[in-house]
Amino acid sequence: MVNAAIFDGVSATLTEGRIHVVDGIVTEIGGAGRPAGQVLDARGGTVVPGLIDAHFHAYGTELDLLALEATPLSYLALAGAGRLAAALRRGFTTVRDVAGGDPGLAKAIARGLIPAPRYLYTGAALSQTGGHGDPRPGDVDLCACGAYTGEVVDGVDALRRAVRERFRRGAHAIKIMASGGVISHSDPIRIPQYSPEEIRAVSDEATRRGSYVAAHAYSPAAIAHAVGNGVRTVEHGNLLDAPTARLMAAHDAFLVPTLAAYDAMERRGAEFGLTPVGREKNREVLDAGRVAIETARAAGVRIGFGTDLMGPLEDEQLTGLRLQVEVEGVLAALRSATSVNAEIIGRPDLGRVAVGAVADLVVLAGDPFEDPAVLWAGPDRRTVIQGGRPA
Repeated sequence: MVNAAIFDGVSATLTEGRIHVVDGIVTEIGGAGRPAGQVLDARGGTVVPGLIDAHFHAYGTELDLLALEATPLSYLALAGAGRLAAALRRGFTTVRDVAGGDPGLAKAIARGLIPAPRYLYTGAALSQTGGHGDPRPGDVDLCACGAYTGEVVDGVDALRRAVRERFRRGAHAIKIMASGGVISHSDPIRIPQYSPEEIRAVSDEATRRGSYVAAHAYSPAAIAHAVGNGVRTVEHGNLLDAPTARLMAAHDAFLVPTLAAYDAMERRGAEFGLTPVGREKNREVLDAGRVAIETARAAGVRIGFGTDLMGPLEDEQLTGLRLQVEVEGVLAALRSATSVNAEIIGRPDLGRVAVGAVADLVVLAGDPFEDPAVLWAGPDRRTVIQGGRPA
């Protein structure tokens, strides 16, 4: 790649130069030109590392959890393939699926059967009975038996088995529901979920496997409950307060905000079946999500980037970048979606433009520091390179 203005994933200033790639790895930045089988001229554009969405749902085809869990897996896999391909076109070369995914989808991606970002999955999130991952309304007795995005598992021994089974099936990490949620039926949004013993059992199993636990949590009580019992990444965290942010920093926990989801549900949720209860819950956390990022930053918490978009709202993925830029500015938001998220997933070879890094690159149609809108311009305004090849 020639004539590139380069954001390396970390630095506050852009550099100019060539990027030389061999077998999908960046081998040289700058320097004299050398023969290449393919040359891409990035003149007028800015090269950034491939974006990472750390809170993605390939199988999240519905805002209605009950309908989703009653859907045949064959449909979810086909729909999920479309969602993944669309994310790649937007420049997300890696996603972390924190409530879903399975070895079949991962195998199809690895074998090149479908275009998709690099795919890290947790399998179905773990939920207590009546928790955020339990899709059953309180006034109806039925079985939503899919357990594609959430599985109800209670008790220390059962949770240990469930965690071990997820790792057997290739899970990158483990997701638990540690508080109520917007689209679930029967759980108050602020109340902590799972007992300390249950969360510690999950964290212990993950740590011994060399992995970690991600927790859906909103309120200070739920966040402290999760982090204090070994959770490494707090998903959403909208109601975070300063003392709890300091606790997160002390435990070296990350915050993965998902501003896009609340913004999209406020504007479009009713159109796509979000219940009145869900809309009321969403308003409770909508504006607080921006404040939570500021609170976390002030306490020294490292902040990633996620979107958490369900159903037709998936097309708001790039809106998430705009919303995070509005809170923190271009540099911090770009770091969050590249190098910080790479740190979260334990892949220092991603999220950077550096010698030895994987050549996942996005060429934006301009300088995002001069014109931030190029970050959320449509797929037709960017070129995506995955592993050194045009995606």
